[in-house]
Amino acid sequence: MKRTLAIGDIHGGLRALHQVLERAKVCADDTLIFLGDYVDGWSESAAVIDFLRQRRSVQPCVFLKGNHDQWCEEWLQTGQADKNWLAHGGQSTIKSYAAMDDDSIAAQLAFFAEMKLYVEDNSGRLFVHAGFTSPGGPAQEPLAANLSWDRTLWEAALETEEIGNANSPQQLGRMALYKEIYIGHTPTIYFNVQVPMRACNVWNLDTGAAFTGKLTIMDIDTKEFWQSDQLKKLYPKESGRNR
Repeated sequence: MKRTLAIGDIHGGLRALHQVLERAKVCADDTLIFLGDYVDGWSESAAVIDFLRQRRSVQPCVFLKGNHDQWCEEWLQTGQADKNWLAHGGQSTIKSYAAMDDDSIAAQLAFFAEMKLYVEDNSGRLFVHAGFTSPGGPAQEPLAANLSWDRTLWEAALETEEIGNANSPQQLGRMALYKEIYIGHTPTIYFNVQVPMRACNVWNLDTGAAFTGKLTIMDIDTKEFWQSDQLKKLYPKESGRNR
């Protein structure tokens, strides 16, 4: 049976990615939708990008671009490291590229350029790294960076769910444009939750792999999900983005 599987923020944790693909018994008939933030955190950021590039030859894949991926792409293009990026995991990413030659970097840059900021399917689902602010949806977003940075969509979903108006189109606002919305970007561990969170029709699959959490993959039709071990156990000599 063909499945569509969405994968949360990886943040350089290639070992965790291998685990969830194995635990979900992913096969060539499955479509994988990666929600972004492949780099910054654990020590294998460059290797994660190489693995994803190669995965395209195995099965259908969609790659969204997260804010950390944008930072990394800009550094690869210019050699200039954003100070905020360095403070939020960028240093480990730079180290992971130390032995990579120019041809390999060029191939990775081409891959970053192909990443999408959002994807809509034929069933009324939206996949976006962070969110959007426009009442007309992502296509009308006034600032493209919002798609990788915006947290107000998730905040609105949490607030609407809390006050009990999750079924009201008027209260749902921009969320009502879609049957379901899948995001990453804001770790669920910020809310003391270790598994995917749903608020209204928004599913958050960033379960804190960059920090003390796990990497998650979810079947978007059944909502069954699989998780890696905690990444701090997979990388016992590292701290990820924990400081």
